[in-house]
Amino acid sequence: MRLVFSRPAANDLREIDHWIAHDNPSRAATFVRELRSACRDLLAFPKAYPVDPRYLPIEIHRRSHGRYVIFYRIGQDRLTIIGIVHSARDSGTILAPRLA
Repeated sequence: MRLVFSRPAANDLREIDHWIAHDNPSRAATFVRELRSACRDLLAFPKAYPVDPRYLPIEIHRRSHGRYVIFYRIGQDRLTIIGIVHSARDSGTILAPRLA
């Protein structure tokens, strides 16, 4: 199985980096590395984290990392990161166009 970041998820990482870098540029880089590592770790046990109840029919899983939530879908040969969203934000509104 391989790890794939959707284009919106890759943009999420860039936005997170820019947001944190406003206050702490060195922490921004290390935190984004941590998020990427958390995503890679999903490959070992992709079903270890629950399906988000809002997305049961399409089986979108969620994993928390700090104050961020990683949303992902498990395919036959790939694990796709759909989005990485701060827990204070409305993830349903953010993810809706990505899942249409």
